[in-house]
Amino acid sequence: MNRNDLIPIGTLARRTGLAVSAIRYYEERGLVQSVRTGGNQRRFLRSDIRRLSFVLIAQKLGLGLGQIEQALATLPQGRTPTVLDWQKISRALRGEIDQRIQLLTRTRHKLDECIGCGCLSLDRCALYNKEDRAGAAGPGPRFVLD
Repeated sequence: MNRNDLIPIGTLARRTGLAVSAIRYYEERGLVQSVRTGGNQRRFLRSDIRRLSFVLIAQKLGLGLGQIEQALATLPQGRTPTVLDWQKISRALRGEIDQRIQLLTRTRHKLDECIGCGCLSLDRCALYNKEDRAGAAGPGPRFVLD
């Protein structure tokens, strides 16, 4: 490993926008690994910028830390992941991401209409959910979540 591939935790924090404490937490969880210098300072692979950026994006998408940990566990430790390594993660998460996109799209389209919650408070609800048909299918926003 080339010393130029290693960066201090402060640099990693600046590049990712994460607090140093968050990076330490992710290190404890095994999402990144540090190498210790002779003075016991943490050094991280430059490629850990991408790893932690992935964590931030995945969390923003609503993926749980367990799912993120599972995905990152497939990446090699101690070396920069290749394009093929990242493509494997992309393929593994694609179905989950596509489902979330569909839910967001459905919500965007239905939010100004009846969402099937049974409130019948909008004029349109009387048309889309006459006599609260959606309520018979169960609780919650049936037209969005089903």
